[in-house]
Amino acid sequence: MTTIQEATSRIRNVFKAVNEDAFLTDRLIYNILLKYSKALIRRQDNERKLMVYDSLFETLPFVELIEVDKIEANCAGIKTGCTIRRTKEKLPKVFSGSNGPIFRNIGPIDFSDTFQQVSSTVYVAMVRSTNFKYNKTNYFWFNNGYLYFPDIEWEAVMVEAMWEDSLDGYCGKEDCSIMQEKAFNLPDYLFAEMEQMSTQELMTLAKIPMDQSDDKQNIIR
Repeated sequence: MTTIQEATSRIRNVFKAVNEDAFLTDRLIYNILLKYSKALIRRQDNERKLMVYDSLFETLPFVELIEVDKIEANCAGIKTGCTIRRTKEKLPKVFSGSNGPIFRNIGPIDFSDTFQQVSSTVYVAMVRSTNFKYNKTNYFWFNNGYLYFPDIEWEAVMVEAMWEDSLDGYCGKEDCSIMQEKAFNLPDYLFAEMEQMSTQELMTLAKIPMDQSDDKQNIIR
């Protein structure tokens, strides 16, 4: 996959070609690229085109859980017989799609099941239904950076998601790579569109007339 350094360098090369004096930091370029990548990711998620790209997803194989009360889990409406577990630490930031954070698979660490995502409100309504006692599906919901799991016995789960934050430093990981060397998490076929949109905005910020750059757009790819 394309790294952050490669993506920012391509944009910088465009500006060097049209204006040697254009002062744009790598951080500014990256933030603009990230803004448009998020917009494109939401669009692709709405069109259900992301899940087939294995390279976009990474798995945390062991995410520890702790027991919490129903109030914290937004399940006060459940009167009896419900134990709630929550991820012990907040998850790294996840890219948001059209329906919230983009998780591809959440379940036991042995991959023996896949949990179904719901909201806490929907789950409470389900529990109150007369037929819920026959429901054998395991559920989870996401709130404020944490995952919540009602009535499961596991002490840990695995989480596969499209992460915006690096997973370095999470769950005891110590080998942190340089930010610029990390992969830019976007399908390759969307890079040209993201870079074109970003270049147009940066041209405006740098006060470079767009007609001077028309012949330079192919430098991006």
